[in-house]
Amino acid sequence: MSTEGQPQIVLATRPERALSQRFADKVALVTGASDRGIGGAIAERLAAEGAAISMISRHEPDRLMQRLRENSAAALFTTGDVARTEDVAHVVETTIDRFGQIDVLVNNAGIELAEPLATLSDEQWTELLQVNLTGVLRMSRAVLEHMDSRGGAIVNIASVLGLAGSAGLAAYSATKAGVIGMTQSLALELAPKGIRVVAVAPAMVKTPMATRYAPNMTAEVWERIQQSHPLGIGRPADVAAAVAFLASDEARWITGITLPMGWTPAFPLPVDDMLGR
Repeated sequence: MSTEGQPQIVLATRPERALSQRFADKVALVTGASDRGIGGAIAERLAAEGAAISMISRHEPDRLMQRLRENSAAALFTTGDVARTEDVAHVVETTIDRFGQIDVLVNNAGIELAEPLATLSDEQWTELLQVNLTGVLRMSRAVLEHMDSRGGAIVNIASVLGLAGSAGLAAYSATKAGVIGMTQSLALELAPKGIRVVAVAPAMVKTPMATRYAPNMTAEVWERIQQSHPLGIGRPADVAAAVAFLASDEARWITGITLPMGWTPAFPLPVDDMLGR
């Protein structure tokens, strides 16, 4: 959030010739982009495939912007908060002023809270809703008029916890389940305009949001976490690769779905023991 009430803008120079890849001549707006998180990885992946990138988050990702500049990416960063309607309007306006269009919106901005229901405050609940769910609505609504005649893709970053429960995460799960429901309904609403709406639901990804739990990771706890991830803990680049496909024209016949990543639904019956093996 800007301390002066006016988002700060950082520009990188647009290359003279777009890369000849899936997002050449396209513009992607990514929320919640950070130096080491999923949003930053998505921005870098889309930029590497030719997209001009506009980003918004509460804090400027200096190292991400430097990497984008070093790779001659067309990149625009605006300090802002998706929980503030005026910041959302500003980043969309700034993106249009700079690049003239918006083809892809990636709703990645989100906050996590692990808090038992008994101690969850109204303020915590409201903040989760404002960022994780209402922020997706605000951003999607704000880009509609710019996608209306062009088609386009909205990719929402949901979570495994929007599809499967975990004790202590009821509030966070509710916001991500809401994102999945919004994805399904908006896909139907916006299909006549040629706009696709999809989501991904990752399990645990190695980001600062996840690694803050490291001090409590005993060998036993870590083993239990590993058991819930049949292919191991994910990387931001894993999510970015899926988003790049879903946002591309190669996925032109895909809408309304939520792609699970890094986990699989399980009903852990002790089958071998039941069969006497």
